Amino acid sequence: MDLLCCEALVRQRLYRRCMIIDSRRIAATLAGCGALAVALFGQMATAAADPDAPPPPPNCTAADMEGVRMGVQAATSAYLFTHPDVNAFFTSLAGLPRDQVRARVKAYMAANPQTASEIGGIRQPLVDIKNRCGQLPGSGV
Repeated sequence: MDLLCCEALVRQRLYRRCMIIDSRRIAATLAGCGALAVALFGQMATAAADPDAPPPPPNCTAADMEGVRMGVQAATSAYLFTHPDVNAFFTSLAGLPRDQVRARVKAYMAANPQTASEIGGIRQPLVDIKNRCGQLPGSGV
């Protein structure tokens, strides 16, 4: 039914608005699913490789970290799709050495404080879990 809605809107030149609304719904749905996954699986007991090792802090399992990372990635993707200028900037960085990427991103964010604030807000859950839990072995986060 949504597809028919978008087809009708194309004729009225409102397709872009339809896609933005759908992207926001997708982002909200994915963020909700990530939060639900963290809530459901965060309390499950984990098997420790070393039985004498202290347990990780609550909600600091590899599954918790990956659930948060998934939500951040989904929200970042939705943000980039709804901000084509920011998407074009990050796409232009492909293939550059890391030091050049860092310098260009830093300059871009300094020149675009609103974008820096929005992306920082999207990434905040990942920063929070890393600060609370530290780096889990093999998590890559």
